[in-house]
Amino acid sequence: MHPLISAVSFSSDRTLLPARNMIRLNDILDKVSSYNPGADLDVIRRAYVFSAKVHQGQIRLSGEPYLIHPMEVAAILAELKLDVQTVATGLLHDTLEDTLTTYEELETIFGVEVANLVDGVTKISKIHFKTKEESQAENFRKMLLAMANDIRVILVKLADRLHNMRTLQYQPEVKQRSIAKETLDIYAPMANRLGISWIKSELEDLSFRYLSPNLYYDLASKVAMKKKERESYVQEVMEIISKKLVDHGIRGDVSGRSKHLYSIHNKMESRNVDIDEIYDLIAIRVLVDDIRACYEVLGIIHSTWKPIPGRFKDYIAMPKSNMYQSLHTTVIGPFGERMEVQIRTTEMHRVAEAGIAAHWKYKEGKGYDERDVKRFAWLRQLLEWQQELQDSQEFMNTVKVELFPEEVYVFTPKGDVKGFPKGATPIDFAYSVHTDIGHRCVGAKVNGKLVPLKYEMKTGDIIEVITSPHHTPSKDWLKLVKSTRARNKIRTWIKTEERKRSIVLGREICEKEFRRYSLTFGKLQKSGELKRAATEFGFVGEEDLMAAVGYGKLSCNQILGKLLSEEKLAETREQKETRVSKVLGRLTKKSSSAIQINGVDDVLVRFGKCCNPVPGDEIVGFITRGRGVTVHTADCAFALESDPERRVDVTWNRAKQTALPVKIRVSCHDQKGILAGIAQVIANCEANIASATVQSTLDKKGINLFEIDVTDLDHLNRVMNSIMKVQGVIKVERLKS
Repeated sequence: MHPLISAVSFSSDRTLLPARNMIRLNDILDKVSSYNPGADLDVIRRAYVFSAKVHQGQIRLSGEPYLIHPMEVAAILAELKLDVQTVATGLLHDTLEDTLTTYEELETIFGVEVANLVDGVTKISKIHFKTKEESQAENFRKMLLAMANDIRVILVKLADRLHNMRTLQYQPEVKQRSIAKETLDIYAPMANRLGISWIKSELEDLSFRYLSPNLYYDLASKVAMKKKERESYVQEVMEIISKKLVDHGIRGDVSGRSKHLYSIHNKMESRNVDIDEIYDLIAIRVLVDDIRACYEVLGIIHSTWKPIPGRFKDYIAMPKSNMYQSLHTTVIGPFGERMEVQIRTTEMHRVAEAGIAAHWKYKEGKGYDERDVKRFAWLRQLLEWQQELQDSQEFMNTVKVELFPEEVYVFTPKGDVKGFPKGATPIDFAYSVHTDIGHRCVGAKVNGKLVPLKYEMKTGDIIEVITSPHHTPSKDWLKLVKSTRARNKIRTWIKTEERKRSIVLGREICEKEFRRYSLTFGKLQKSGELKRAATEFGFVGEEDLMAAVGYGKLSCNQILGKLLSEEKLAETREQKETRVSKVLGRLTKKSSSAIQINGVDDVLVRFGKCCNPVPGDEIVGFITRGRGVTVHTADCAFALESDPERRVDVTWNRAKQTALPVKIRVSCHDQKGILAGIAQVIANCEANIASATVQSTLDKKGINLFEIDVTDLDHLNRVMNSIMKVQGVIKVERLKS
């Protein structure tokens, strides 16, 4: 091999888990010594002995000694090149939870640092993410607080979860799916946000394997069928690149790898194509010594093969928020095949693989390096928001935005770079400058040209905001913005304005109603009776009380019940029907509603057409003045954007069965008789087709939209699973809008 080319390698598919030899203590110690020659290995040795002692006799579901698990966790942490305290924590992470060990005992033997790390991991281990928004939000808050004390806690937890996922086959099937879903929803995105790409990829593939086993193994077999062909192709490409590097005097490592199964599956889903139509299954990676060489290699690649327009990304000039840096380009390689080439320095590659762990400079007693803290401003921001956002749905919406960032990078007129979630608009940009700039934004210029506020910013755009001193935010802006900051600022402004209006309206209603009982609002204020009533209802002051009336969450009659005796109230009611009675009369009806509101089932109820909830869905209700309560699914975009003050708890009334409409989309091959087969299956499942729209595409596919009436979520799932079994059907999905 030429001296300039230090490595040429191909990483083949890891569709199924390779057999792993049992890890030994010396393997861990050797690994730690390789990246930290001066490490105090005695801490790890003592942790091993202690863990072996307290876990003695404990057996995993696989039948292996329990000690294997903490050993594997410590090995993963050593792979991340973490300090001895963290590796020792990997060996001890289950001692507080699964043995009689106490915090004080750990502190005495291993010191306060290790004891705190083990305690932090133990607290996270007790968190179980549910589907309920409330408990999920609360659990995520706990995780964030644990991370705030020491981010190494989450690194240990990720290592713990990775090994548990590697041995998930020993769990019951129901638990496999539950753990896999939690991993895909929470831990894989967290690994990605922390920049640890290999853990993120493995967690995604393992979750995919247990959540959709048929799809997983089918895709794995299709990928494996062309393995030799791909390896031969990649070897040829790598040799061409290697020769080009030598010719230009550039020192570098060239390697090739197959993309992981979950990412291939996502591409197939998003593009609605089969694997044969996914061309860029291979990524070629070139590692060089410095940034200048990166751009030289890019020039070589583009002069050798034709680049595909729009598929070049410069993450060196504009790094991702998780510190990732690299040049990405897709070219038409040999034999007309598309291939992705990634070019980065060795240091950039280290960061790409290990993320925050690559930058870990933890000094005993000194906390972490301030430069590393700045790299994770998003985490600090999340910690601040978890304190500010009391509403659980708002908080979880914020978390989702921060954990799944697809970012675009734009420039200010002065040339500063700002990053935003994909799909962000000039409104997001305006709020990133200053809250007042956002509130007063009326338009924007992009690259010198006027654009509407709904314009989606693209990487490289130069944004200039146009403001007006008399302009205020619109509720419609919530549909346009993508950044958490902009969303929160708009919501805060809307809540403030709606609260002001509700206070005025509540006072008007109360003043009018009080007069019927010969009461004066002003006198009740001065005497303190109104404040006493507010306190009895759990409000801080009179304004909160009036706001509740204005929102429709509290009736004036309820307040009068605190101010007057029952005799006085009954006497006045007999004389004249009150205004509130009339309103309640309009809002109530004796119906067969499938919804209960605080145990009452005779309130006028409507179902949101934006999400079409059915029994079994998590739901939430919203008070609408004069029109009763509208019910939405808990994850409906409208529900997430609506004012929490108007929210009421609603539950399904299981005693009442009502057929409700729901929309589904069926993608299939365009073949004779398939529509009749789908319709027959729906009828066999005792579901009525209310409407149907059928469309053929140019690539011989069929897109069928059905509105069907079902009794509950189980009924819907039964229908969808039956449709999936029809030969020629590719995909069945429920539409929420």
